[in-house]
Amino acid sequence: MANANIARGLIPYKYDSGAPYNGAGNVYFVPATNASNLFIGDPVVTVTATSDGNGIPVVAIASAGASNPVLGPIISIVPAGDPQVAVTRDFPVYRQASIGQYVIVADDPTLLFMIQEDSVSGALAAGAVGRNANLVAGTGSTVTGYSGWMLQSSSLATTNTLQLRIRRFLTEADNAVGTNAKWLVKINPAQHELLSSSGI
Repeated sequence: MANANIARGLIPYKYDSGAPYNGAGNVYFVPATNASNLFIGDPVVTVTATSDGNGIPVVAIASAGASNPVLGPIISIVPAGDPQVAVTRDFPVYRQASIGQYVIVADDPTLLFMIQEDSVSGALAAGAVGRNANLVAGTGSTVTGYSGWMLQSSSLATTNTLQLRIRRFLTEADNAVGTNAKWLVKINPAQHELLSSSGI
């Protein structure tokens, strides 16, 4: 049976220790000057030495490709606007462009994330475990609110300057090695070190 083609970006799955993910994350701010829609599963990066008026760090969408740091993915969108209005108005399931809004980011460096490979130029083999790969950008869904980012299969290499480290195959009944397979990855430690060395 073929794997379903359902890209959702980086989705927290469990901790590297094997402990279940507890839903934790930290609050970050996306200013109104950011003209991009942001979705659940989108990888973000902190903007160096920048925060809002409450001292909350500012984030922006990460860039795909080697040596581009990744903080973690968005896991929740905090509704914007007057909290009294929230009772009567439905808020979008994604962060709309050009609206100042808080988001929750899964930024723990010990997390493992589920992600779909793009399978461009061929699907990954089981031997991909332990190697590294980059992210590839995708368009999120304004209906589901989920990201369209994926693991870039063609970038597979041993160098740790790539954005993701493939830890294991996602062993679930509806997932098989091959096209559109889902993998468990860790944000490459080298990428977190880039953030630290930048004073973030």
